[in-house]
Amino acid sequence: MRHPSAWLPIAMSLAVLAIMLIYIATLGVPVREADEGTGAHLFQIWMVLEILSVAFFTIKWLPRNPKQTLMVLALQIVAIFLPMAIVFFLNL
Repeated sequence: MRHPSAWLPIAMSLAVLAIMLIYIATLGVPVREADEGTGAHLFQIWMVLEILSVAFFTIKWLPRNPKQTLMVLALQIVAIFLPMAIVFFLNL
């Protein structure tokens, strides 16, 4: 967890989760519209960056230290699913 490639994907996921929760707390649950808003596009960009950063971490560290890499990878995957769960459960 000392290397940026390990904690950066987790930090990105938690930042997106915080943004989503703050938005929902202040403005309420967004209504589904025909045109996706800026938030949806930012979420899609985040997903691409998240997948690339997790792939980079896995490719770089899995051959060097498999056991610790798999533990950090599990944390990264759990962190990724937190914002995705909000989107799924609210049908956004």
